[in-house]
Amino acid sequence: MSGVSRAMSKFRLAVVQLHVTKVKADNLSKARRLINEAAAQGSKMVVLPECFNSPYGTNFFPEYAEKIPGESTQMLSKAAKENKVYLVGGSIPEEDGGKLYNTCPVFGPDGGLMLKHRKIHLFDIDVPGKIRFQESETLSPGSGLSVFDTSFCKVGIGICYDIRFAELAQLYSKKGCQLLVYPGAFNMTTGPAHWELLQRGRALDNQVYVATASPARDETASYVAWGHSTVVNPWGEVISKAGSEEAVVYADIDLQYLADVRQQIPITAQRRSDLYSVNAVQEG
Repeated sequence: MSGVSRAMSKFRLAVVQLHVTKVKADNLSKARRLINEAAAQGSKMVVLPECFNSPYGTNFFPEYAEKIPGESTQMLSKAAKENKVYLVGGSIPEEDGGKLYNTCPVFGPDGGLMLKHRKIHLFDIDVPGKIRFQESETLSPGSGLSVFDTSFCKVGIGICYDIRFAELAQLYSKKGCQLLVYPGAFNMTTGPAHWELLQRGRALDNQVYVATASPARDETASYVAWGHSTVVNPWGEVISKAGSEEAVVYADIDLQYLADVRQQIPITAQRRSDLYSVNAVQEG
């Protein structure tokens, strides 16, 4: 099963849907408490939401931005080490070299920084009469794929708007990822329309697990998040989902089930390369 023993074919994933406030210290304290709670429930990987340490908004990014390492990532490192979990640190506004990024830091069970993913596709949208948001007014884009190895499987990282780009998920799948994680903060316009649909599409297209972590909904915030953090299996089924309130949701990731799905319905380019070769000859 792709080098994964049956004993290591299952692990519990926790997705934290955090109520984010304007007080950074409170956000960090609450996140750490919920990470501890998730680990106590047997989770081996914990995922936080996009902008978990600050309100989401172009006016907030410069104020809350940190270097890495910094206050927020030091907390994440300690929490990962103390709980012996893989910790996908949602995202934070990162300052580096005079530029700001929307960055997801990932820590291993030893507390070490495994990678940081800078949001590639910035959220620049304009839906007349509903919402206009331009991340590029403040943030710079990342430019690279972000894959990390665990004792269970390879994991690919995207942030929010990155999920709309099917090519990114396909590249992660080709690199051997069996789980894609997207901290995100879809809003009250795009959330009900596309949030779950995109997750199920990415999972089904690539026969992978997909997990998303959103902030909890705060109707008083300047940017109101949809919530509904979700985990989808390789069959395209929603197996765990939060509502709009603060919550921790759990899902048991079963890599043997993933392998079975891929065997039953082989769709990857590697498995279908024989047909592509035949078609190429016929068309030539």
